[in-house]
Amino acid sequence: MGQPSARGTDIELAAASGPGFSGEAKGAPGRAYEVVLRWVDERILSGDLAVGDHLPAERELARQLEVGRSAVREAMRTLQAQGVVRSFVGAGAAGGTVITAVPSGALSRVLRLHVALANFPVDDVIQVRIALERLSVGLAAQNANAEQLATLRDLLEAMDDSDLPREEFNDLDTAFHVAVAAAAGNLLARDLTSAIRESMRLPILDRFRRLDSWSGLVPKLRRDHEEIYAAVASGEADVAQQVMERHIRSAWRSLTIPG
Repeated sequence: MGQPSARGTDIELAAASGPGFSGEAKGAPGRAYEVVLRWVDERILSGDLAVGDHLPAERELARQLEVGRSAVREAMRTLQAQGVVRSFVGAGAAGGTVITAVPSGALSRVLRLHVALANFPVDDVIQVRIALERLSVGLAAQNANAEQLATLRDLLEAMDDSDLPREEFNDLDTAFHVAVAAAAGNLLARDLTSAIRESMRLPILDRFRRLDSWSGLVPKLRRDHEEIYAAVASGEADVAQQVMERHIRSAWRSLTIPG
């Protein structure tokens, strides 16, 4: 996997004696590749590994951590899938496995899947969603640019189609909330808000499909979205937050099906 950089060499030499390593990685239970993952996690969290740093070569890392090279390769595949590292072919500084900045899409995807799979109580997810969307819509009211406002306007116009199937309305609804988050100007708030909202897309769609009063609900949802847009466009952060919270709470109550 190539030679490590000068900083990477220092990391190699410290690997076996770093704080907590022997107890938390070598001696910890679990599969061999998890030992490698824990080693990388610890180094990133401690600041010993940063974006652009090379990891030790595969053979050397396997020797230091007392695992097989196949375990190192499996760990690297996992980290690549998460967007944490990239591997380059070549000798010297041009090659090897390098720590990269995690793309926001990868972070959002991981969060989405974890929220969807963890089976959190829906009320808990709604509470967190309200807190996040209040934050993001308030920031959007302060930071949204003309292009982002135009995107929101386009989504509202698409939702106005009276013949729109429930599935398409739900997709546009999700896209609207994600677009508000994108206009916040805070990358972490954007990704967290988007992940939570997108994790709710299918549960909301399921409620949409089973709802008898769909024709009565849709105009209310459209009005709510229009109010959110108006507050964002006029820069009224407090109003935008109040409208967003009221919208989320009332929409979920409307979608709650007894039994």
